[in-house]
Amino acid sequence: MDIANHMLDRAYHGKSAREIADAPPDALNGVSAADAERLRQMFHIKTVRELASCKFFRWASAIVTLADDLDTVEEKAKESLLDDAIEMTFPSSDPISVSASITRIEVAPEMVEAHTDHQNSQAIAADGAAAMQPKAAPKKSGAAHHKA
Repeated sequence: MDIANHMLDRAYHGKSAREIADAPPDALNGVSAADAERLRQMFHIKTVRELASCKFFRWASAIVTLADDLDTVEEKAKESLLDDAIEMTFPSSDPISVSASITRIEVAPEMVEAHTDHQNSQAIAADGAAAMQPKAAPKKSGAAHHKA
């Protein structure tokens, strides 16, 4: 019971769990006799068992557990987007691109529009604009209208 000895005052090393549960709270390492007296005065706690079963400590523990375990809808959505970004950046199907030292990307990369990111985007835009212009109808010559 070596691990338990780190939790207990030296006077309680080697005692059974039942003896420790029925001992005053100062049997716990770090709880002084003055602390145990305050617990007795404020919460009517006289034993380690009563300390463990105190409703205020249980409520506090439950609240912390809920706070640590529950994610908001927004947090779940961000996590899902982050997972998708990681998969796109480091596909798990390509073992060479996956490094054991990389555990997560904290900020998703900015998405760049491909049509503005291309090295010749200005020329492509100009050509595209020209292609969109309506073409003028060919001029008819005056000789074509004469009948011979």
